[in-house]
Amino acid sequence: MTDTPTEAPADLPWREPAAAARRRGTRTVRVWSAAVLATAAGAAALLVPLFAPLDQQAVDLTAKLLAPSADHPFGTDEVGRDILLRSVHGLRVSLLVGITAALVASVLGLLVGAAAGALGGRTDRLVMRAVDTFTAVPHLLMGIFIVAMFRPGVWPVIASVGLTHWVSTARIVRAEVLSLRSRPYIDAAISGGASRTRVARRHLVPAVLPQAGLAAVLMVPHAIWHESALSFLGLGIPAHQASLGTMINGARGSLLTGEWWPTLFPGLFIIVPTLAIAGLAGVWRERINPRRRSELVL
Repeated sequence: MTDTPTEAPADLPWREPAAAARRRGTRTVRVWSAAVLATAAGAAALLVPLFAPLDQQAVDLTAKLLAPSADHPFGTDEVGRDILLRSVHGLRVSLLVGITAALVASVLGLLVGAAAGALGGRTDRLVMRAVDTFTAVPHLLMGIFIVAMFRPGVWPVIASVGLTHWVSTARIVRAEVLSLRSRPYIDAAISGGASRTRVARRHLVPAVLPQAGLAAVLMVPHAIWHESALSFLGLGIPAHQASLGTMINGARGSLLTGEWWPTLFPGLFIIVPTLAIAGLAGVWRERINPRRRSELVL
């Protein structure tokens, strides 16, 4: 007897919808998880300091490096300060720096990118060569230079992050403006006698605002990490003020002796909110333009 060849079973009609449903379910869970975490982080940063103010100068050496317990859920640090309370206040500083710096960088990038794309010609080439020159300098090095020119505080850190992270937004906006300039309604507006300034103000800038807004949201996690790096290096935020980067820097010695909680919990306060914000921004990115995701990655 010879084996008769058997045909491969055809794909059942419900397999693809089932796979698509699983993908949608996973995506929904991911989006809701990110939304809940981002909302919880924002609510904690806004409400906890109102009901539980922090004395930045308080020290209690009798409670030094206590392990997590009911009285101190995240334990205490090397001078007896509650890590949970200081982490929430540090998160407030990080969110303030991240959101404000992202807005500054996005507005600056929007103006530079729109001007370069709308004017074109020599202006565009000159602006983009300046952008390339600016990009050649490492962000962190330039940020350290800016912070060093001012007294320690939150606003020098905001200026440092905002003035060093506008380049990506400028490139995105310029690319979108150059794409929009080839549209028929832009040619019609120019043929009708509209000036370049009017075309940019009435047509080009409103059209690229969603892209610029997305770039601002994507920049918030990056700005938070940048602020934490500066604080870890002992720059920008005063040493006594609660900051996640400063807390991790101060806990390095404790980690070597086995006390893990002064490092772990401030690190989680950096990682979890940034991942949540990045997840929400990724959903927005897919809705705006699912085919060109790579251009919006900062």
